[in-house]
Amino acid sequence: MTDDSFQRTDDRFRNLSSVRDASAPAPADAPDSDSGFGFGFDAPFDRTGTGSSKWARANAPGVIPMGLADMDLPGPPSVAEALERRARHRAYGYTVCDPAGRTLVADWYRARHGAAVDPDWVLLLPCGPRTALRILLETVRPQAPVLFPTPEWGGFAQLCRAAGLPYRELPLHLGPGGYRLPRGPLPRPTGPVLLSNPHNPSGTVWSAGAVRGLAARAAENGALLVSDEVHGDLTHPGRAHPVAVTTVDPAHRHLAVTLNSVGKTFNCSGIPSSFALVPDPGLRVRLTEALAGYGLWEGGLLEQTVQQAALREGAPWLDALLAHLASARTRLTDRLGLAVRSAPQASYLLWLDAAALGLPPADARRELVERCGLEASDGAEFGPGGRGSLRLNYALPGPVLATVLERLERL
Repeated sequence: MTDDSFQRTDDRFRNLSSVRDASAPAPADAPDSDSGFGFGFDAPFDRTGTGSSKWARANAPGVIPMGLADMDLPGPPSVAEALERRARHRAYGYTVCDPAGRTLVADWYRARHGAAVDPDWVLLLPCGPRTALRILLETVRPQAPVLFPTPEWGGFAQLCRAAGLPYRELPLHLGPGGYRLPRGPLPRPTGPVLLSNPHNPSGTVWSAGAVRGLAARAAENGALLVSDEVHGDLTHPGRAHPVAVTTVDPAHRHLAVTLNSVGKTFNCSGIPSSFALVPDPGLRVRLTEALAGYGLWEGGLLEQTVQQAALREGAPWLDALLAHLASARTRLTDRLGLAVRSAPQASYLLWLDAAALGLPPADARRELVERCGLEASDGAEFGPGGRGSLRLNYALPGPVLATVLERLERL
Protein backbone atom coordinates (compact mmCIF):
# COMPACT_ATOMS: atom_id res chain seq x y z
CA MET A 1 0.00 0.00 0.00
CA THR A 2 1.42 3.37 -0.97
CA ASP A 3 1.47 6.45 1.20
CA ASP A 4 -1.27 7.94 -0.95
CA SER A 5 -3.64 5.26 0.34
CA PHE A 6 -3.34 6.77 3.81
CA GLN A 7 -4.41 10.07 5.26
CA ARG A 8 -2.12 12.94 4.30
CA THR A 9 -1.58 16.40 5.73
CA ASP A 10 -0.72 18.25 2.52
CA ASP A 11 -3.17 19.92 0.14
CA ARG A 12 -3.86 16.63 -1.68
CA PHE A 13 -5.26 14.92 1.40
CA ARG A 14 -6.05 17.01 4.46
CA ASN A 15 -6.61 15.56 7.89
CA LEU A 16 -9.22 16.41 10.49
CA SER A 17 -7.14 18.97 12.33
CA SER A 18 -6.55 20.90 9.12
CA VAL A 19 -10.20 21.13 8.12
CA ARG A 20 -10.36 24.16 10.39
CA ASP A 21 -7.53 26.20 11.85
CA ALA A 22 -7.36 25.11 15.48
CA SER A 23 -6.21 28.59 16.53
CA ALA A 24 -9.19 30.33 14.91
CA PRO A 25 -12.09 31.51 17.10
CA ALA A 26 -14.97 29.08 17.50
CA PRO A 27 -17.99 29.80 15.29
CA ALA A 28 -20.96 31.56 16.82
CA ASP A 29 -23.05 28.39 16.91
CA ALA A 30 -20.41 26.31 18.69
CA PRO A 31 -21.18 25.14 22.25
CA ASP A 32 -19.93 27.40 25.03
CA SER A 33 -18.19 24.59 26.86
CA ASP A 34 -16.46 21.32 26.12
CA SER A 35 -19.22 18.71 25.95
CA GLY A 36 -16.45 16.09 26.22
CA PHE A 37 -15.92 16.88 29.93
CA GLY A 38 -12.16 16.71 29.56
CA PHE A 39 -12.04 13.89 27.00
CA GLY A 40 -11.23 16.22 24.08
CA PHE A 41 -14.39 15.85 22.01
CA ASP A 42 -14.47 19.57 21.23
CA ALA A 43 -10.82 19.81 20.21
CA PRO A 44 -9.29 18.99 16.80
CA PHE A 45 -8.34 15.31 16.53
CA ASP A 46 -5.46 14.47 14.21
CA ARG A 47 -5.55 10.99 12.62
CA THR A 48 -2.49 11.51 10.44
CA GLY A 49 -0.37 8.40 9.97
CA THR A 50 -2.95 6.01 11.44
CA GLY A 51 -3.99 4.42 8.13
CA SER A 52 -7.59 5.48 8.67
CA SER A 53 -9.86 3.70 6.18
CA LYS A 54 -12.52 6.33 6.81
CA TRP A 55 -10.21 9.12 5.69
CA ALA A 56 -9.02 7.08 2.73
CA ARG A 57 -12.57 7.49 1.36
CA ALA A 58 -12.09 11.28 1.20
CA ASN A 59 -10.19 11.17 -2.07
CA ALA A 60 -10.15 14.91 -2.73
CA PRO A 61 -8.53 17.82 -0.87
CA GLY A 62 -10.52 19.16 2.05
CA VAL A 63 -13.36 16.62 1.87
CA ILE A 64 -14.71 15.59 5.26
CA PRO A 65 -15.56 11.85 5.28
CA MET A 66 -18.88 11.15 6.99
CA GLY A 67 -19.78 7.80 5.41
CA LEU A 68 -18.01 5.08 7.39
CA ALA A 69 -19.33 4.22 10.88
CA ASP A 70 -16.10 5.17 12.65
CA MET A 71 -15.83 8.02 15.17
CA ASP A 72 -13.35 10.85 14.60
CA LEU A 73 -13.02 11.26 18.36
CA PRO A 74 -10.32 10.18 20.82
CA GLY A 75 -11.02 6.85 22.48
CA PRO A 76 -11.12 6.14 26.22
CA PRO A 77 -7.91 6.83 28.15
CA SER A 78 -8.46 3.57 30.05
CA VAL A 79 -8.09 1.53 26.85
CA ALA A 80 -4.92 3.35 25.80
CA GLU A 81 -3.39 2.89 29.25
CA ALA A 82 -4.29 -0.81 29.38
CA LEU A 83 -2.74 -1.46 25.96
CA GLU A 84 0.40 0.41 26.96
CA ARG A 85 0.73 -1.58 30.20
CA ARG A 86 0.21 -4.90 28.44
CA ALA A 87 2.64 -4.02 25.63
CA ARG A 88 5.41 -3.40 28.16
CA HIS A 89 5.23 -7.07 29.17
CA ARG A 90 7.00 -8.69 26.26
CA ALA A 91 5.10 -11.98 26.39
CA TYR A 92 2.98 -11.96 23.24
CA GLY A 93 2.22 -15.66 22.91
CA TYR A 94 -1.03 -17.59 22.89
CA THR A 95 -3.50 -16.69 25.62
CA VAL A 96 -6.41 -18.50 27.25
CA CYS A 97 -9.82 -16.97 27.87
CA ASP A 98 -10.19 -15.23 31.21
CA PRO A 99 -13.53 -16.52 32.64
CA ALA A 100 -13.85 -13.28 34.61
CA GLY A 101 -14.51 -11.58 31.29
CA ARG A 102 -17.91 -13.28 31.06
CA THR A 103 -18.95 -11.95 34.45
CA LEU A 104 -17.67 -8.53 33.45
CA VAL A 105 -19.95 -8.54 30.39
CA ALA A 106 -22.91 -9.66 32.49
CA ASP A 107 -22.20 -6.94 35.07
CA TRP A 108 -22.03 -4.34 32.30
CA TYR A 109 -25.45 -5.34 30.98
CA ARG A 110 -26.92 -5.25 34.48
CA ALA A 111 -25.48 -1.83 35.32
CA ARG A 112 -25.96 -0.23 31.92
CA HIS A 113 -29.23 -1.72 30.71
CA GLY A 114 -30.84 -3.39 33.73
CA ALA A 115 -30.61 -6.67 31.82
CA ALA A 116 -30.07 -9.97 33.63
CA VAL A 117 -27.52 -11.74 31.41
CA ASP A 118 -26.27 -15.10 32.66
CA PRO A 119 -22.44 -15.20 32.39
CA ASP A 120 -22.78 -18.73 31.00
CA TRP A 121 -24.44 -17.26 27.90
CA VAL A 122 -21.39 -15.16 27.04
CA LEU A 123 -18.85 -16.10 24.39
CA LEU A 124 -15.82 -13.76 24.25
CA LEU A 125 -14.66 -13.74 20.64
CA PRO A 126 -11.37 -12.60 19.09
CA CYS A 127 -13.14 -11.44 15.92
CA GLY A 128 -15.51 -8.68 14.94
CA PRO A 129 -19.32 -9.05 14.99
CA ARG A 130 -19.42 -9.42 11.19
CA THR A 131 -17.20 -12.53 11.37
CA ALA A 132 -19.17 -13.86 14.34
CA LEU A 133 -22.43 -13.49 12.42
CA ARG A 134 -21.04 -15.23 9.34
CA ILE A 135 -19.89 -18.22 11.39
CA LEU A 136 -23.19 -18.29 13.30
CA LEU A 137 -25.11 -18.49 10.02
CA GLU A 138 -22.88 -21.33 8.85
CA THR A 139 -23.40 -23.06 12.20
CA VAL A 140 -27.20 -23.11 11.97
CA ARG A 141 -27.09 -23.88 8.19
CA PRO A 142 -30.58 -22.57 7.39
CA GLN A 143 -32.44 -24.19 4.51
CA ALA A 144 -35.00 -21.39 4.32
CA PRO A 145 -34.18 -17.81 3.29
CA VAL A 146 -32.61 -15.54 5.89
CA LEU A 147 -34.92 -12.58 6.60
CA PHE A 148 -34.05 -8.99 7.49
CA PRO A 149 -35.62 -5.55 7.08
CA THR A 150 -34.71 -2.97 4.48
CA PRO A 151 -33.20 -0.41 4.54
CA GLU A 152 -30.64 -2.24 6.62
CA TRP A 153 -26.89 -2.47 7.11
CA GLY A 154 -25.53 -3.88 3.87
CA GLY A 155 -23.40 -6.45 5.68
CA PHE A 156 -26.39 -8.75 6.19
CA ALA A 157 -26.91 -9.20 2.45
CA GLN A 158 -23.17 -9.41 1.82
CA LEU A 159 -22.68 -12.15 4.42
CA CYS A 160 -25.59 -14.19 3.06
CA ARG A 161 -24.20 -13.98 -0.47
CA ALA A 162 -20.71 -14.94 0.71
CA ALA A 163 -22.11 -17.95 2.60
CA GLY A 164 -24.26 -18.98 -0.36
CA LEU A 165 -27.47 -18.52 1.65
CA PRO A 166 -30.73 -17.29 0.15
CA TYR A 167 -32.19 -14.20 1.79
CA ARG A 168 -35.27 -12.02 1.62
CA GLU A 169 -35.55 -8.34 2.52
CA LEU A 170 -38.69 -7.14 4.31
CA PRO A 171 -39.60 -3.46 3.72
CA LEU A 172 -39.79 -1.28 6.81
CA HIS A 173 -42.77 1.05 7.14
CA LEU A 174 -41.85 4.75 7.27
CA GLY A 175 -44.46 6.99 8.87
CA PRO A 176 -44.55 10.39 10.56
CA GLY A 177 -42.93 8.91 13.68
CA GLY A 178 -40.13 7.20 11.77
CA TYR A 179 -39.61 3.55 10.90
CA ARG A 180 -41.45 0.58 12.36
CA LEU A 181 -40.80 -3.13 11.96
CA PRO A 182 -42.96 -5.20 9.58
CA ARG A 183 -46.10 -6.58 11.19
CA GLY A 184 -48.03 -9.75 10.55
CA PRO A 185 -46.81 -13.29 9.86
CA LEU A 186 -43.31 -13.76 8.49
CA PRO A 187 -42.86 -15.29 5.04
CA ARG A 188 -42.59 -19.07 5.03
CA PRO A 189 -40.39 -21.00 5.00
CA THR A 190 -38.54 -18.85 7.54
CA GLY A 191 -34.80 -18.87 8.11
CA PRO A 192 -32.97 -16.85 10.78
CA VAL A 193 -34.31 -13.33 11.25
CA LEU A 194 -31.54 -10.69 11.43
CA LEU A 195 -32.05 -7.34 13.08
CA SER A 196 -29.83 -4.39 13.90
CA ASN A 197 -30.96 -2.69 17.09
CA PRO A 198 -30.42 0.22 17.20
CA HIS A 199 -31.23 0.30 13.51
CA ASN A 200 -28.40 0.95 11.10
CA PRO A 201 -28.80 3.31 9.19
CA SER A 202 -31.50 5.39 10.93
CA GLY A 203 -30.49 5.16 14.61
CA THR A 204 -34.01 4.02 15.55
CA VAL A 205 -34.20 1.99 18.77
CA TRP A 206 -36.66 -0.84 18.25
CA SER A 207 -38.89 -1.07 21.31
CA ALA A 208 -38.99 -4.03 23.67
CA GLY A 209 -42.49 -4.84 22.44
CA ALA A 210 -41.40 -4.81 18.80
CA VAL A 211 -38.42 -7.07 19.51
CA ARG A 212 -40.54 -9.45 21.57
CA GLY A 213 -43.19 -9.64 18.87
CA LEU A 214 -40.66 -10.28 16.11
CA ALA A 215 -39.02 -13.04 18.16
CA ALA A 216 -42.42 -14.64 18.76
CA ARG A 217 -43.24 -14.65 15.04
CA ALA A 218 -39.84 -16.15 14.26
CA ALA A 219 -40.31 -18.79 16.97
CA GLU A 220 -43.67 -19.82 15.46
CA ASN A 221 -41.61 -21.04 12.51
CA GLY A 222 -38.77 -22.45 14.62
CA ALA A 223 -36.48 -19.65 13.42
CA LEU A 224 -33.68 -17.92 15.26
CA LEU A 225 -33.72 -14.16 15.98
CA VAL A 226 -30.21 -12.69 15.75
CA SER A 227 -29.98 -9.15 17.08
CA ASP A 228 -26.89 -7.17 16.09
CA GLU A 229 -26.61 -4.68 18.97
CA VAL A 230 -23.21 -3.12 18.30
CA HIS A 231 -24.75 0.38 18.64
CA GLY A 232 -26.82 -0.58 21.70
CA ASP A 233 -24.56 1.05 24.28
CA LEU A 234 -24.78 4.30 22.27
CA THR A 235 -28.47 4.82 23.03
CA HIS A 236 -29.00 8.54 23.62
CA PRO A 237 -29.98 9.92 27.05
CA GLY A 238 -33.63 9.30 27.82
CA ARG A 239 -33.81 6.13 25.72
CA ALA A 240 -33.64 2.50 26.85
CA HIS A 241 -32.07 -0.26 24.78
CA PRO A 242 -33.87 -3.64 24.91
CA VAL A 243 -31.32 -6.49 24.93
CA ALA A 244 -32.85 -9.17 22.75
CA VAL A 245 -31.93 -12.26 24.78
CA THR A 246 -33.46 -10.80 27.95
CA THR A 247 -36.38 -9.06 26.21
CA VAL A 248 -37.91 -12.00 24.35
CA ASP A 249 -40.43 -14.28 26.01
CA PRO A 250 -38.47 -16.81 28.15
CA ALA A 251 -40.11 -19.58 26.14
CA HIS A 252 -38.36 -18.24 23.03
CA ARG A 253 -34.98 -17.43 24.61
CA HIS A 254 -33.30 -20.53 23.17
CA LEU A 255 -34.07 -19.06 19.72
CA ALA A 256 -32.44 -15.68 20.38
CA VAL A 257 -28.83 -14.49 20.04
CA THR A 258 -27.39 -11.05 20.74
CA LEU A 259 -24.13 -9.92 19.14
CA ASN A 260 -22.25 -6.96 20.56
CA SER A 261 -18.77 -5.47 20.78
CA VAL A 262 -16.84 -2.75 22.55
CA GLY A 263 -15.65 -1.67 19.09
CA LYS A 264 -18.41 0.79 18.18
CA THR A 265 -19.15 1.80 21.77
CA PHE A 266 -15.58 2.69 22.69
CA ASN A 267 -14.22 3.58 19.24
CA CYS A 268 -11.76 0.69 19.04
CA SER A 269 -13.03 -1.29 16.05
CA GLY A 270 -9.47 -1.51 14.68
CA ILE A 271 -8.82 -4.23 17.29
CA PRO A 272 -11.59 -6.66 16.29
CA SER A 273 -13.44 -8.34 19.11
CA SER A 274 -17.03 -9.16 20.01
CA PHE A 275 -19.16 -11.06 22.44
CA ALA A 276 -22.11 -13.27 21.66
CA LEU A 277 -24.94 -13.87 24.13
CA VAL A 278 -26.21 -17.38 23.36
CA PRO A 279 -28.70 -18.72 25.94
CA ASP A 280 -29.08 -22.12 24.24
CA PRO A 281 -26.21 -24.35 25.51
CA GLY A 282 -26.35 -26.64 22.48
CA LEU A 283 -25.98 -23.72 20.08
CA ARG A 284 -23.09 -22.35 22.19
CA VAL A 285 -21.22 -25.64 21.82
CA ARG A 286 -21.86 -25.79 18.07
CA LEU A 287 -20.82 -22.18 17.56
CA THR A 288 -17.66 -22.68 19.62
CA GLU A 289 -16.74 -25.72 17.51
CA ALA A 290 -17.42 -23.84 14.28
CA LEU A 291 -15.23 -20.94 15.41
CA ALA A 292 -12.41 -23.35 16.26
CA GLY A 293 -12.61 -24.67 12.70
CA TYR A 294 -11.54 -21.19 11.57
CA GLY A 295 -8.75 -21.00 14.13
CA LEU A 296 -10.75 -18.74 16.45
CA TRP A 297 -10.95 -19.45 20.16
CA GLU A 298 -12.35 -17.44 23.02
CA GLY A 299 -9.98 -14.87 24.43
CA GLY A 300 -7.21 -13.16 22.54
CA LEU A 301 -4.37 -11.08 23.95
CA LEU A 302 -5.26 -7.59 22.72
CA GLU A 303 -8.96 -8.34 22.50
CA GLN A 304 -9.29 -9.20 26.18
CA THR A 305 -7.12 -6.26 27.18
CA VAL A 306 -9.38 -3.84 25.31
CA GLN A 307 -12.67 -5.45 26.36
CA GLN A 308 -11.84 -5.51 30.05
CA ALA A 309 -10.41 -1.98 30.19
CA ALA A 310 -13.42 -0.57 28.33
CA LEU A 311 -16.07 -2.35 30.41
CA ARG A 312 -14.35 -1.80 33.76
CA GLU A 313 -13.29 1.82 33.40
CA GLY A 314 -14.90 3.29 30.28
CA ALA A 315 -18.32 4.36 31.62
CA PRO A 316 -17.39 8.02 32.39
CA TRP A 317 -15.94 8.43 28.89
CA LEU A 318 -19.07 6.85 27.38
CA ASP A 319 -21.39 9.13 29.35
CA ALA A 320 -19.48 12.18 28.08
CA LEU A 321 -19.55 10.80 24.54
CA LEU A 322 -23.33 10.33 24.62
CA ALA A 323 -23.83 13.93 25.72
CA HIS A 324 -21.59 15.07 22.86
CA LEU A 325 -23.45 12.94 20.32
CA ALA A 326 -26.87 14.10 21.51
CA SER A 327 -25.76 17.72 21.11
CA ALA A 328 -24.38 17.06 17.62
CA ARG A 329 -27.58 15.23 16.65
CA THR A 330 -29.73 18.17 17.73
CA ARG A 331 -27.65 20.73 15.84
CA LEU A 332 -27.73 18.70 12.63
CA THR A 333 -31.39 17.68 12.76
CA ASP A 334 -32.40 21.28 13.50
CA ARG A 335 -30.47 22.35 10.41
CA LEU A 336 -31.68 19.56 8.10
CA GLY A 337 -35.32 19.46 9.20
CA LEU A 338 -37.61 17.37 7.01
CA ALA A 339 -34.67 15.83 5.15
CA VAL A 340 -34.14 13.59 8.21
CA ARG A 341 -36.11 10.42 7.44
CA SER A 342 -36.21 9.17 11.03
CA ALA A 343 -34.88 11.10 14.04
CA PRO A 344 -31.97 9.12 15.51
CA GLN A 345 -32.42 7.78 19.03
CA ALA A 346 -28.98 6.19 19.31
CA SER A 347 -25.49 6.09 17.85
CA TYR A 348 -24.13 8.76 15.46
CA LEU A 349 -25.84 8.03 12.15
CA LEU A 350 -28.19 10.37 10.30
CA TRP A 351 -30.42 8.96 7.54
CA LEU A 352 -31.39 11.60 5.00
CA ASP A 353 -33.78 12.02 2.07
CA ALA A 354 -31.57 13.17 -0.82
CA ALA A 355 -34.44 14.85 -2.71
CA ALA A 356 -35.39 16.88 0.37
CA LEU A 357 -31.81 18.17 0.43
CA GLY A 358 -32.13 19.30 -3.15
CA LEU A 359 -29.82 16.53 -4.40
CA PRO A 360 -30.54 14.18 -7.32
CA PRO A 361 -31.51 10.85 -5.68
CA ALA A 362 -29.61 8.77 -8.25
CA ASP A 363 -26.33 10.67 -7.78
CA ALA A 364 -26.67 12.29 -4.36
CA ARG A 365 -23.38 11.07 -2.90
CA ARG A 366 -21.28 12.61 -5.66
CA GLU A 367 -23.29 15.83 -5.63
CA LEU A 368 -22.84 16.24 -1.87
CA VAL A 369 -19.08 15.93 -2.26
CA GLU A 370 -18.99 18.44 -5.13
CA ARG A 371 -21.29 21.02 -3.53
CA CYS A 372 -20.31 20.75 0.13
CA GLY A 373 -17.07 18.77 0.36
CA LEU A 374 -18.86 16.17 2.52
CA GLU A 375 -18.65 12.42 1.82
CA ALA A 376 -21.59 10.18 2.81
CA SER A 377 -22.71 6.58 2.37
CA ASP A 378 -24.99 5.95 -0.59
CA GLY A 379 -28.40 4.71 0.58
CA ALA A 380 -28.41 2.06 -2.14
CA GLU A 381 -25.80 0.20 -0.06
CA PHE A 382 -28.59 -0.49 2.45
CA GLY A 383 -30.85 -2.43 0.12
CA PRO A 384 -33.85 -1.49 -2.04
CA GLY A 385 -35.41 0.57 0.75
CA GLY A 386 -32.35 2.81 0.88
CA ARG A 387 -32.36 4.17 -2.66
CA GLY A 388 -32.50 7.95 -2.72
CA SER A 389 -31.05 8.25 0.78
CA LEU A 390 -27.71 9.22 2.32
CA ARG A 391 -26.16 8.19 5.63
CA LEU A 392 -24.01 10.70 7.51
CA ASN A 393 -21.82 9.98 10.54
CA TYR A 394 -21.83 12.92 12.96
CA ALA A 395 -19.35 11.55 15.55
CA LEU A 396 -17.05 14.51 14.92
CA PRO A 397 -15.04 16.96 17.03
CA GLY A 398 -16.83 20.23 17.74
CA PRO A 399 -14.78 22.34 15.29
CA VAL A 400 -15.35 19.89 12.44
CA LEU A 401 -19.07 19.67 13.16
CA ALA A 402 -19.21 23.47 12.94
CA THR A 403 -17.51 23.29 9.53
CA VAL A 404 -20.03 20.66 8.40
CA LEU A 405 -22.91 22.93 9.39
CA GLU A 406 -21.35 25.82 7.48
CA ARG A 407 -20.91 23.69 4.37
CA LEU A 408 -24.51 22.45 4.49
CA GLU A 409 -25.58 26.04 3.89
CA ARG A 410 -24.43 25.52 0.28
CA LEU A 411 -27.37 23.20 -0.39
